[in-house]
Amino acid sequence: MRGKKLGAIVITLCVVLGSAYEAMAQDAKTHYPKMAPVDEYLMSDRNAEIALARSAAPESIARDAEVQVLGRHGFETAVKGKNGFVCIVGRSWTSAADEDYWDPKVRVPICMNAAAARTYLLRITKIVDLALAGRTLTQVNETMAAALARKELPPMEPGAMCYMMGNEGYGGDTVPHWPPHLMFFYSDTDPAIWGANQPGSPIMGIADPLQRLTQFVIPTQHWSDGTEYVPPSSTHVHK
Repeated sequence: MRGKKLGAIVITLCVVLGSAYEAMAQDAKTHYPKMAPVDEYLMSDRNAEIALARSAAPESIARDAEVQVLGRHGFETAVKGKNGFVCIVGRSWTSAADEDYWDPKVRVPICMNAAAARTYLLRITKIVDLALAGRTLTQVNETMAAALARKELPPMEPGAMCYMMGNEGYGGDTVPHWPPHLMFFYSDTDPAIWGANQPGSPIMGIADPLQRLTQFVIPTQHWSDGTEYVPPSSTHVHK
């Protein structure tokens, strides 16, 4: 039974993530052609944003994590941490398909360990700063590529990873809800070294040449609050 459940999760996750990255690769008409007013990207209830950010990881980890919330000029520390983890609520510019780049409704809880906070989070905060300044997706991609070429952003540290196990949040019209999973970050790594994307493997590997980044995705059977993840009977991709 455990194997069957895990297999269903893997299939669902692959469909969801595959749909998202397919949308990201396409030059499709966007649902949100321009930036909304900044206030629409913010959460007026600071405590609600903190709780949502913490929901990304099990309570044993999230309770001692630093929590950053989005302000008008980027992410700012709302709660100081003790264990090196940093939890945030990702917005459309970093946590949705390209079609939903300007979608102000996106809220995706993420909790990164110390290695990811020192490396991967820097990329998130830079993209967010650019987006809040009104930069388009194309402009952000060009700026990030140039920054990586000039080595202004560090490569991923060994062990960089994050929890994405929150059962609330919203990923955008293209991929509204993400199954619970863990992500591990490497710089320019061949997914084959983990046996990713192979029949029977529970690991999905996503290579992103633009970011010089490889992400390994491992599904989990439970949300961060301990409740079991039940894959939907069918996965619909909204266009």
